Amino acid sequence: MRVSTVFRLLCGLTLCLVLLVGAPLRALAQTGQAPGVFVQIEAHPNLREAEARARAYGGILPDINGFRIGGGWYAIALGPYPEEDARVTLRRLRNEGLIPRDSYVSDGNTFRERFWPVGVVTPPVAPVAPIAEAPVAAEEAPATEELATEEPATEEEVVAAPVIVPEETPREAQRSEAQLSREEKMDLQRALQWFGFYTAAIDGSYGRGTRASMTRWQTAAGVDATGILTTRQRAQLMQEYRDAQAALGLGELVQQQAGIAMTAPMGLVEFDRVEAPFVHYLPKDDSGVRLSLISQPGDRVSLGGLYEILQTLDVVPPEGERAKQRDSFRIRGVAGTQTTEVSARLEDGHIFGYLLSWPAAQDASAARAIAAMDDTMRRVGPPLSPDEGFEASEQSFDMVSGLQVRQPLRSASGFFVDGAGRVVTAAANVAGCGRVTLDRLHDATVAYEADGIAVLSPAGTLAPVEVARLADSEGRLRSPVSVGGFPFGGVLGAATLSFGTLEDVRGLDGSDAVLRLSLSARDGDVGGPVLDGSGRVTGMLLPAPVSGDRALPDDVAFAAKATALRRVLRDAGVTVGPAGNGAVIAPEDLTTRATGMTVLVSCWE
Repeated sequence: MRVSTVFRLLCGLTLCLVLLVGAPLRALAQTGQAPGVFVQIEAHPNLREAEARARAYGGILPDINGFRIGGGWYAIALGPYPEEDARVTLRRLRNEGLIPRDSYVSDGNTFRERFWPVGVVTPPVAPVAPIAEAPVAAEEAPATEELATEEPATEEEVVAAPVIVPEETPREAQRSEAQLSREEKMDLQRALQWFGFYTAAIDGSYGRGTRASMTRWQTAAGVDATGILTTRQRAQLMQEYRDAQAALGLGELVQQQAGIAMTAPMGLVEFDRVEAPFVHYLPKDDSGVRLSLISQPGDRVSLGGLYEILQTLDVVPPEGERAKQRDSFRIRGVAGTQTTEVSARLEDGHIFGYLLSWPAAQDASAARAIAAMDDTMRRVGPPLSPDEGFEASEQSFDMVSGLQVRQPLRSASGFFVDGAGRVVTAAANVAGCGRVTLDRLHDATVAYEADGIAVLSPAGTLAPVEVARLADSEGRLRSPVSVGGFPFGGVLGAATLSFGTLEDVRGLDGSDAVLRLSLSARDGDVGGPVLDGSGRVTGMLLPAPVSGDRALPDDVAFAAKATALRRVLRDAGVTVGPAGNGAVIAPEDLTTRATGMTVLVSCWE
C-alpha cells in the first residue's frame, strides 16, 4: 500500500500519521537494541499467526515490527520511539480502538530474533517519528501512564486479551479470508446460522448463500454491507457466537433414571426433582426458563391422554399451534410474554419428550435450544417408573406431577338444549370472559343473551347424552324439585343433584318471572337445570339476589321459569323439543337424565 493511501485512511479516522518525517525503521541487530522504546500490541503462540497479524497491521499502521520473545511466542510492536512519544502513541491508538486496550510500552529487553518485516536485518540509523497526538480536551485527558515501572503482560493475559484488528478494504478482507482453513470457514457459517442469517449447508464453501448471509449480518451490525467479512468483523461475529453459546450452555443432558438424553440449554436451567412422568429443571440465574423431561411407559392411547392432560396445565397456554400424529405430538402455547413448547413421541412402549417454557426475552435462545433438542432427543434406557417421586401427602387436585393445572376465573353450570350441543346458562356465568369452555374441553361462544339467560354455541358439534325437555307449566307448590350442577366447580368430575321443593311461582317482590325454591345451592350450581319429578326442566337456577343489608335464609333460591327459557331460545333460533308427559320417573332415572344434560361452564381470562 502506498504511503499516501495509508495517510488518507488514517486521517479519515481523525488520526493523522506523521509518515514523511524521519526514516523508516529498517531492522534491529540480533544482539543489539534500537534507540528508544516500543509499543507492544500483541503476542501469538505461533509464527504463522503472528506473521498474518503483522501483515494486517502493516496495511494501516507504520513501524510494525515482529520479534520472537521466548517460550514459543512472537510479539508485534510499534517503534522504536523516544519514551515520551511512545506514551503519546500508545494513548492515541488505544483511544481510537486501533490497538488492544492491554497494549503497553516496552524497552524491548525481551525481544530476540526479528521475523517482521521479512528480510530486514540492518540496524536503524535513528528512531522514526511517532504517531502525532491530536489535542485532547482537559476533561477527556487520560490518566498519566506510569511507564517506567509498567511490567509487560504475562502470556496468560496476552492470550485472554481481546484482539482489536485494524479494519480492511474488501480486497484486503478477501485476501485475509483466503488464509482461513476449511474448518474456520465452517465455523463462520455455523455462527451465521446460529444468528439466523444462514440457512444452507455447513460446507466451508463461500458461495452466493454464504455471501448473502454475510451481507445480512453486516447490515444488522451497522457496517458496510460488502458480503466479505473483514478480519475485525469475523472476530466480532465469532466472539458473539461464543458468548451466546456460553450463555445458553448447550450441553449433553443424560437422564438415565428417565431413559432419555438430548442436547439441552443447561446454562439456563438446573435440576430440581423427579416426579413421574416428569423430571423438572428450574430457572438458573433468573433466566426464566423451565424444562421438564417427559418419560413414561404407554401406548397410543396413553400418548393421546398425555396430549389432553398437558393442555390443562397452567404452564401450557391454550392459544397456539397443536399438531398430533399417530405416534407423536407437538404443542406450542403462547400467552402474553410467556411461550411453552411441548414435544413427545412414542417408541417401543416408551413415551418421551420435553416441555420447555420461557419468557419473551429468551425467544432467540429458546429457538436455538429447541432445534438442538429436537435433533438429539433419544432413548437411552427404560421409561421413568410411574411411582417415581410420588408423595401421597403432597397430592392436590390442582396439580399434575408437580405442575399447576390451569384454573378458570370461575366455573358454574349449564345444560344442553338441543342435539347440536347448544347450552343454556346464567348470563352472569359468562360475563366478561375472554374464553368460555364446556366441560373444560370444548370452546364455546355466547350466541345470544337476554333476561339474565345466555345461549352458548360450541365451536364444534357435540353429541349430548341428554337434552332438556322444557315443562309447559311451573308445577305444584311444595312439590319436590332437584337441581343439576357442579357445586364444587368441577372438582368432583361429574354433575351432582341437590334436592328441595318449589315454594312459589313468584318472587319475593311478587314478580311472576321467577320461581322461588327451598334449596341449599352453591355458586357452582348457578345456571343448572331445575327438574320436576318427571325429569322435565321447569327452570334454570339464578344467582342469589343482591338484597343490600337484608340477608336471606340459606335455603332460599330462585330460578328463571321454563317459559322464559323457551322465549329466549326461540329468539336465538334454537328449536326446542316437546316436553313429554308428566309421569314421575324413578330416582335413578332422574339422576341419569339430570347429570346427562348438565355441563360444566368455565370462564377464562
